[in-house]
Amino acid sequence: MRARVVTVLLAAALAVAGCGASSPPPPSVSLAPAPVRPAGAQEITTTPQAAQADCNAEASLRPGTQPSPGAMPPGSTMAAIEARGRLIVGVDQNTFMFGFRDPSSGQLAGFDIDLAREIARRIFGDPDRVDLQVVDAGQRESALQSGQVDLVVRTFSVTCARKEKVDFSTVYFYANQRILASRASRIDSVASLSGKRVCAVIGTTSLTRVYELKPKPTLIGATNWTDCLVMLQQSQADAISTDDVVLSGLAAQDPDLQVVGPSLGIEPYGVGVKKGNEDLVRFVNGALAQIRADGTWERLYATWLRSLGPSPGPPEARYQD
Repeated sequence: MRARVVTVLLAAALAVAGCGASSPPPPSVSLAPAPVRPAGAQEITTTPQAAQADCNAEASLRPGTQPSPGAMPPGSTMAAIEARGRLIVGVDQNTFMFGFRDPSSGQLAGFDIDLAREIARRIFGDPDRVDLQVVDAGQRESALQSGQVDLVVRTFSVTCARKEKVDFSTVYFYANQRILASRASRIDSVASLSGKRVCAVIGTTSLTRVYELKPKPTLIGATNWTDCLVMLQQSQADAISTDDVVLSGLAAQDPDLQVVGPSLGIEPYGVGVKKGNEDLVRFVNGALAQIRADGTWERLYATWLRSLGPSPGPPEARYQD
């Protein structure tokens, strides 16, 4: 019995000694985290949009007599909006200066946001009678077609192909497609994009124009422009190409980036309207005519876009004969 106790105590002592013994540390492994591609981003290998039909893209319906706020014509699309009590507008929340979420207030702000409020003012007499619904670029047409929104005010370029699906107001702003790249990248023109990875947003004319470049760069489609910015900053893309005003907003968020190269094409922005709502198109064009004439357009430019340089003035309206 005594021998058995000694044996147990000896085993316990050895176990304690084993616990206190130091073992060599495991070898250290250093792995850089792999950047995660934003959700929905993908390489584009097929033609993004069908070829555009030939049309007078910028011409829109001439406005008639503009009704006073709160007195929309009975039976009109505007009267239905007035009865609902709110104008529903599809907008962006990721394009600095035009449609973005102000970090200090959490509210949507920008040139397009204020333009939507001005249209609401001319229906209700109150710019705050508007519901701003965030829609991705690729959802602009479907949001109008389904009736989800009354209007889209979201850097929406007027094209003949789009006019087959939705209607547009007259042009309220002209942009130019250019390139955004790192200052250290040596990218300074379209020719520099050969063999590079270029990001553009799915559903935009920018994507189509980059796809048609010769020689063709590797094209990456993303859901929004901030996703393209993240990919550029994480070296998942070499450049971004879209409207210069959008690129200037991205560059303002990162001093290592710059807008470069000549224009790849002009982008005329219009207000999108559901196909067939001609009375609403004429009303919006009447509102835009007032906004051009009474100084409101210049005020919005000074508030949101003065960093782009001196105001070019509002585009002249072009109407269908």
